[in-house]
Amino acid sequence: MQADDAYYMGLAIDEARRAAAAGEVPVGAVLVRPGGPGQADEILARAHNRPIGLNDPSAHAEMLALRVGAAALGNYRLDGCVLYVTLEPCAMCAQAALHARLARVVYGAAEPKTGAAGSVIDVLGHPALNHHTQVLGGVEEARCRALMQAFFAEQRRKAKAQAAPLRDDALRTPEAAFEPVWLALPGWRAHAHSTWAGHALAGLRLHWMAQRPARTTSPTILFLHGPDGWWPQWAAVAEHMLEKGHRVLLPDLIGFGMSDKPKKPRWHTLERHAAIVSEWLLNLEGEEVAGYQIWTMPEQATLAQALCQRLGLDAASCVIQQPALPEGLPPDWRQLPYPDDGHRAALKAWPWPTA
Repeated sequence: MQADDAYYMGLAIDEARRAAAAGEVPVGAVLVRPGGPGQADEILARAHNRPIGLNDPSAHAEMLALRVGAAALGNYRLDGCVLYVTLEPCAMCAQAALHARLARVVYGAAEPKTGAAGSVIDVLGHPALNHHTQVLGGVEEARCRALMQAFFAEQRRKAKAQAAPLRDDALRTPEAAFEPVWLALPGWRAHAHSTWAGHALAGLRLHWMAQRPARTTSPTILFLHGPDGWWPQWAAVAEHMLEKGHRVLLPDLIGFGMSDKPKKPRWHTLERHAAIVSEWLLNLEGEEVAGYQIWTMPEQATLAQALCQRLGLDAASCVIQQPALPEGLPPDWRQLPYPDDGHRAALKAWPWPTA
């Protein structure tokens, strides 16, 4: 192990976290050209897994780093360079490292299923090949492995949430119906959540989007969509507020978007929706809602005011405005949650009675 190996692996771990935030398997890579005597090292590339985002099965972190590094040097040979990667490379990435003539490959966690640096096969040191690359594994292994374990634990949690039983008096839009929105807003896919816990929900599944900036002292903003939309209605505004340091929550009200949809219009009342959203929020946050703001459209002002009363927020916590839609949404995005007339009970019941 060399003096700077842990430092560069730390940078690769930062890249792996970016992958996880985008819903990709959390693998990060950093390509370094060591400096000569008296010279500083040069970081040629940083990259993270992007096969899903780029629709490219070869877009592993290592491959992307090698491409950027080769372009920076104007040479497909990367003699003397070192590749740091949080997970043991697969056969594809290991062979690419050989073609690049890397001096070293340093990885964090071993990959017992597909690792090609000694775990399953040893491409980088195979005696029949005409070039060998020095390999060092186990650098910052615990941190790298913890990222992978946390990511797949969250994937299992989401899968369990999506497997929630469906009430006999409700409908659930098939996940495939929402794919056009995920393609238009790919950065949001990793931030989807759902629950059916709570007395007010009574077994219905509530869906919401949540994003949190790295550091924030600003109020959390809860965005309420109107009766003609669902969470993408606020996505552009939410991204802008996220950049300003606000945490953002975008629920789909029951009967809308990715949430369950009771079949009967009479199910929908203002009090019932207010009870569900306030209970969900208190379950999510405990009593830590004092600094919340509720942003909504004029059509949902009454619901927002009812939530403020239930949560003990003052009138200034309600912000009424018309959102600007994000670019690229498919023209029929408003209709995607309603594949047939049976899914439209919430729309048929609008405006919702108070009781």
